[in-house]
Amino acid sequence: MIYREKYEEMEYERLSKYAAKSAETIGRLLEEEKCEVRTEYQRDRDRIIHSKALRRLMHKTQVFIAPEDDHYRTRLTHTLEVAQIARTIARGLALNEDLTDAIAMGHDLGHTPFGHSGESCLDAIHPGGFKHNVQSLRVVEVLEKSPSGSPLNLTLEVRDGILNHTGPEKPFTLEGQVVRISDRIAYINHDIDDALRGGILKFEQLPKDCIEVLGETHSKRINTLVTDMIENSEERDEIIMSSERWEAMNELRSFMFKNVYRTPWREDETEKINRMIRQLYDHFLENPSELPKDMYALIETWGVNEAVKDYIASMTDRYALRMYEKVFMPRV
Repeated sequence: MIYREKYEEMEYERLSKYAAKSAETIGRLLEEEKCEVRTEYQRDRDRIIHSKALRRLMHKTQVFIAPEDDHYRTRLTHTLEVAQIARTIARGLALNEDLTDAIAMGHDLGHTPFGHSGESCLDAIHPGGFKHNVQSLRVVEVLEKSPSGSPLNLTLEVRDGILNHTGPEKPFTLEGQVVRISDRIAYINHDIDDALRGGILKFEQLPKDCIEVLGETHSKRINTLVTDMIENSEERDEIIMSSERWEAMNELRSFMFKNVYRTPWREDETEKINRMIRQLYDHFLENPSELPKDMYALIETWGVNEAVKDYIASMTDRYALRMYEKVFMPRV
């Protein structure tokens, strides 16, 4: 018996009856020969980890744009924190950690440069709008290629988890639901950490009732939420939290939107980002021949607007700044 088959048998012995089993995956869009060593979800995780889209996340903003301090989160460190939290919960519930990890590593691949400011701008100017979860799915289904040039061809369970990590629909696997809530746990708490570090917030400003319920420190709050999810979801076919902790977390999220994500100190920054992305979008719409070859090739199938959107969404913060300078700044 090859190792993959042994591991698949172990999943039936070790995992919860509610866990997604690798041997029972709905499958891929294109049928492939199975790996002798890795399960289907392990292969998906590896394909995402080796992707260019994941590497670009190290130079994409989480919240704070071009910070001087080396310790602020980026979109990549956010992804790693989501994966760590989600794996801990999956392990506590005896769910499939490989599937959980694959979804977590892929959930933000479609994020634009300059965080949610970049996403909001593209949503406003691109026909049909822009949502990073939809773009993340497009990255793994269309844009990202393996070294051989073939599509990543991920399993349906991973693609569903990536698409539905945010938005109105829940993932159909418990592993996907774990990532969906882990994403919120991660960004609320690490953005508080970064806001305190940057002097945007003082600890005394945090809602006292939330802190009393969840904990005074970054690690205590995460531990409280993770433990609560495990305790309330054990032996259930859904992922839930106690109403007290859920309400406290969402109150803290609302506080962050009011005091950090949407505040006057960001208005000038947001205006500059909007101007940059709008001008780049319009420029490449009028001059599609200046797109990279792989992006230009998308026009025949998807149209010029979609190709330009894909190109701008794929940019890192620093690449977008360099491209803007190259296109619009006079050379002397």
